[in-house]
Amino acid sequence: MALPSQGAMTRPQHDVPRRAGAPERLSRMIRIPTVSAEHAIRGQEPFDQFVALLRELYPGTHRVLELERITDLGLLYRWPGASDRDPVVLMAHYDVVPASEADGWTHRPFDGVIDGGFVHGRGALDDKGPLLVILEAVEDLISSGFSPSRDVYLSFGGNEETYGHAAAAIARTLKERGITPWLVLDEGGAVVDAPLPFVAGRAAMIGVGEKGVATFRIEALGEGGHASAPSGLTAVGRIARAVHRLDAGTFRARTTPTISRMLALFATRASGAGRLILRLLAAAPPVAAAVFARLGSEPAALVRTTIAATMAEGGSAANVLPARASATLNVRILPGETVAGSLERIRRRIRDPKIEIEVLEGSDPSPESDPDGPAFAAVASAVRHAFPDALPAPYLMMQASDSRHFHRHCPDVLRFAPLEMSTAQRASVHGVDERVEIASLERGRDFHIALLTSLPAEAGARP
Repeated sequence: MALPSQGAMTRPQHDVPRRAGAPERLSRMIRIPTVSAEHAIRGQEPFDQFVALLRELYPGTHRVLELERITDLGLLYRWPGASDRDPVVLMAHYDVVPASEADGWTHRPFDGVIDGGFVHGRGALDDKGPLLVILEAVEDLISSGFSPSRDVYLSFGGNEETYGHAAAAIARTLKERGITPWLVLDEGGAVVDAPLPFVAGRAAMIGVGEKGVATFRIEALGEGGHASAPSGLTAVGRIARAVHRLDAGTFRARTTPTISRMLALFATRASGAGRLILRLLAAAPPVAAAVFARLGSEPAALVRTTIAATMAEGGSAANVLPARASATLNVRILPGETVAGSLERIRRRIRDPKIEIEVLEGSDPSPESDPDGPAFAAVASAVRHAFPDALPAPYLMMQASDSRHFHRHCPDVLRFAPLEMSTAQRASVHGVDERVEIASLERGRDFHIALLTSLPAEAGARP
């Protein structure tokens, strides 16, 4: 069956023949350990192997699309459409975080085992699974004779987990060429069950903004010496006190407009007292902030800047007082706040002039895209096709993504990985036993088919 170009269509056509073997293709991707944090140890070879694998697995894509290497780790594909104005950028990253068998994985993390209806391994969800469903859709559409109504770019970064300099270079390249995307879509939310208490059914969580991210290092100096005769507060003790002072209350809780809108939408899915509670929280942002902050964990992270000590260092022997100690802080910054403001807040909270604070890296929060705009409508329409029972809902992404490098010159940057993720699966991202359901890969491919075949010919139009 051949599909005409979108411009000739009178209605979207989504019944595109599917190639068999997607789970096996993802398995092969997982087997290549593209661990960006270990690039200095493993070298460039795994990343080049992955690029070569893509050529092998997706021959049609590499025949039709133009591939440009941006830095050693950035891949920019261009699929020429009927118009080169207002293109769409579909993003993913092919690097992964480290994984150790010693952590108790059921299947070894880089074996890509297919078992029980799942593909197991590091990167299955973050982010090789989402990358795969993009390429599955493009390959199948090309095989069917389809060409898009506007240019489509595929932007794949190889160091998202280590700040994303490849994606930053890709974004900069497009800006320098005068290319302003109509839509940038990257990883982010997913299709989840019961997204909040009292809310029935499933929701497709579409990130319209994301928190900023910063890495701070705090360092203390002290008098070294023999541990048998400590005097006063040691460097380690000073760092420990500082970390203790940086508790959950370091930053005040505040409900952003996106969260209020999300609550109002979810109220329509609730009943009885739950509906009244959600309506109240949507209408009273200070109350919502207080409630979510008290709930802790993910709800609290939606309404405040979070801070976590992730690494500590100091000392050379068990019986030696260290002259220097340090800790690394990971800070996720709520929209409306900044890296500079977070630094000052941490300084005041620590209240110790003998501790130095250094900003290792940082990005301010992204502006929030319009959930009433045509780009959001296009993504929501594709969600309804691939996941008919899932309510498309805007939300604030708590993690950082490569898409943050695009928001300064693209009005609509959205964050949604079209995969179903249970609570246990979401916990496995950067954790143990990461896995993706094979059926979800099929629906993720269907999402991209629906999105690409329904793109409006004009930027302001809705699908």
